[in-house]
Amino acid sequence: MKMFYVYIVECADNSYYTGFTSNLEKRINEHNSGAYDNAYTLKRRPVSLMWHERFTDPNQAIKIEKQIKGWSRRKKKALIEEKWEDLIEFSKNYRNRTSN
Repeated sequence: MKMFYVYIVECADNSYYTGFTSNLEKRINEHNSGAYDNAYTLKRRPVSLMWHERFTDPNQAIKIEKQIKGWSRRKKKALIEEKWEDLIEFSKNYRNRTSN
């Protein structure tokens, strides 16, 4: 069964990058080697893998990747640190801000 991964790396400038791949080890190596000239991580190397989740359905993985890409830095950090209450709280705060 083919596996798909959603991942978050922390870049050398302390920013986060969220991505999707079917080969996690290879993709992290590509980020660090500068394999792609137009990649966000090219000038922010090295990167460190901070979080990943495995999926069997590529469509579900892509959906989660897009969702996480829309999150604030603090919400991504809560996910990385497995601070589930913070993750929920930051979601509530976002909804409260947008409804004003």
